[in-house]
Amino acid sequence: MSKEKEVQLKIRPLDDRVVVEPLEAEEKTAGGILLPDTAKQKPQRGRVLAVGPGKLLDNGTRAVLNVQKGDEVIYGKYAGNDVTVDRKELKILRENDILAKVVK
Repeated sequence: MSKEKEVQLKIRPLDDRVVVEPLEAEEKTAGGILLPDTAKQKPQRGRVLAVGPGKLLDNGTRAVLNVQKGDEVIYGKYAGNDVTVDRKELKILRENDILAKVVK
């Protein structure tokens, strides 16, 4: 992998929202066939770039999020909102739109 620069985001998620950078879609199938851009599926994996402070509970405290900056996550195919920040495609998801954390 190439060296990744620390990304300075100009957005800060609120409550239980998470900013995710989608990872690139697969270029090849398991059998080695190259896929054209039109045949690639929407990526469902991404890296968490920023997390909000947590959902405000009835008693005035904040719920702790289960994901943190740098985690690789799997999310629903049509989950969240797509935004462009500094010519970079990002997704803003609620924590409950995240299906799983990838454990390495």
